[in-house]
Amino acid sequence: MSMYQVKAVSAGHMEVDLPSCMYKLPNIHEQKSGCGHAHQNGEVDPAVRALEARQDEILRRLYELKATVDGLTKTITTPDADIDVASLSQGMGSAVFTGPADLDSLLGKDYGALRDIVVNADPAQPPLSLLVLHSLLCQRYKVLSTVHVHSSVTAIPPQLLACLGPRNTLNHSRHDFQLGFTLIWKDVPAPQMKFSVQNMCPIEGEGNIARFLYRLLSPGPQDAVSATLMDSWVDTAIFQLAEGSSKEKAAALRALNGALGRVAWLVGSDLSLADIVCYCALLRSGSNTSAPANVQKWMKSCENLSHFNCAYQVLQSK
Repeated sequence: MSMYQVKAVSAGHMEVDLPSCMYKLPNIHEQKSGCGHAHQNGEVDPAVRALEARQDEILRRLYELKATVDGLTKTITTPDADIDVASLSQGMGSAVFTGPADLDSLLGKDYGALRDIVVNADPAQPPLSLLVLHSLLCQRYKVLSTVHVHSSVTAIPPQLLACLGPRNTLNHSRHDFQLGFTLIWKDVPAPQMKFSVQNMCPIEGEGNIARFLYRLLSPGPQDAVSATLMDSWVDTAIFQLAEGSSKEKAAALRALNGALGRVAWLVGSDLSLADIVCYCALLRSGSNTSAPANVQKWMKSCENLSHFNCAYQVLQSK
């Protein structure tokens, strides 16, 4: 039994139309005339396709520009240089190495940047063979030669500042040269060479750098025996004549004297890398004054070539 009754406010069979959403928005995917970019059947609008192709072309050109700028960065800011003492080398003497000077075939194509060989060397032990090879490079290529002094070196004799030749008084653009040769006098344990920062690691040691520079002048011996003999003499010059003990230097001098008793030059019939490195090692060690007869005769032949004049000038500063 209920306490009280209330009348119904609405009939029980009343039907109410409820909305399916709160509000409506236009379909953004529906194609409209004149402003649609994509078709509902999956086809790309030609205008969008042209825009994508233009974007790809711009990105490709940006990548090429970035590669060019990376190459120019190395030539604009020379690494490890604090004081700039620039000098342009003049060609000296008659050419020993002849042939087509095609750096692209030797070093690869390099767009927009001068190929710059950067050498760090200790002024207390100047790499004489590299200076001789620089002189030969100047006779075959148009070389932009520059000398720098690092902050780790307090004083430099004038001969070392002018070791790459006299200063050029004419104004030249970097594009007028085929090759750059930058020498930095720096407190380093051994000579170091940087050529391509992106593609190769630094080369250390006077003998190894001399081998690299010599390849720019001559392909070297074609047979394995002569190539091995040249490498052997280079190692003998660096590790025995220049850096060895008194016994090692004496043994190397005897071997040098015996080899020169049969031939005029150490490898082949002309001046080679072996002659350059061995001569400079004897000159730096001071063994040239007490050398045997065959070595003395061979050294006179080297001195008759003007390429070795720069070595004498550097030794005068020590």
